[in-house]
Amino acid sequence: MREITLSQAVNEAIAEEMRRDETVFLIGEDVAEAGTPFKVLSGLVEEFGTDRVIDTPIAEPGFMGMAVGAAMTGARPIVDLMFGDFLYLVMDQLCNQAAKTHYMSGGKLKVPLVLRTNLGATRRSAAQHSQSLQALVAHIPGLKVAMPSSAYEAKGLMKAAIRDDNPVVIFEDKLMYQDKAPVPEEEYLIPLGQAKILREGRDVTLIGTSSMRQVCEGAAERLAGEGIEAEVIDPRSIVPLDEGALLASALKTSRVIVVDEGHQSFGVTAEIAARINEKAFYHLDAPVLRFGAMDVPVPFSPVLEDLTVPTVDAVADAARKLVAGELIHAA
Repeated sequence: MREITLSQAVNEAIAEEMRRDETVFLIGEDVAEAGTPFKVLSGLVEEFGTDRVIDTPIAEPGFMGMAVGAAMTGARPIVDLMFGDFLYLVMDQLCNQAAKTHYMSGGKLKVPLVLRTNLGATRRSAAQHSQSLQALVAHIPGLKVAMPSSAYEAKGLMKAAIRDDNPVVIFEDKLMYQDKAPVPEEEYLIPLGQAKILREGRDVTLIGTSSMRQVCEGAAERLAGEGIEAEVIDPRSIVPLDEGALLASALKTSRVIVVDEGHQSFGVTAEIAARINEKAFYHLDAPVLRFGAMDVPVPFSPVLEDLTVPTVDAVADAARKLVAGELIHAA
């Protein structure tokens, strides 16, 4: 076991799968010589050449359509979408073509494609480069959606996604690329739909996606000093969702807070909270609380931007009140 960055973990996963399977190729803007703006893919073009690491024009609908066609005819493309905000540009190719082809062909065709992109605010990139749009694609039947929370998850989920016969969208938090975590040197995969309990607890369950895992862990650490035992769970993928693990924790603690950086309204927190309310209602001592980003375009102003996303303080305070028996509603 060694410690590597999330960026290195993604790079390793892609390189290993390209060595293992010649049908895997990478396509997107600045993926070759530039190694993407975040340098995640640096070095891949030197090993695999420009036939398999393909730079494209600034034409997201075009190269996404090419990848869908390649996947339908036997390849396993990895599409690099520079910013998650650009999902709007590829929605037809992704949601009308990739997601539906298997169903519309009566199971005769498949689209084994990975779309890797990013999410997250507080990078001072303003409203068009700071969105967390995972709920947008999670709403579409036929797509799987993964959200790695560390280098370990990033590598295992990427390898599983590349081998999956369905289109998979992976969202990486752009602020976490240099964060390090222990990653095994030997090969491993993390199955989609398998949550991870990061911390055992009996008083309240904190469910955090992507970098909100760290927010939940920070809150749990703070609460531990006050004698409150918080259980922390990372869903790791939201489609499929490990509903069983989340419900088991809710039954144990009777109190749940769900944290996701997407906008709070009509988002991931709403879906998870609804499932727990529906299936564990009589075991809950309080309503399931939700923390998401404010329902505003992400501001450019650092002071304002920092106010829009969930924080350790806010989650810890809500958990404290839940355990104390105060029925509250998250802002």
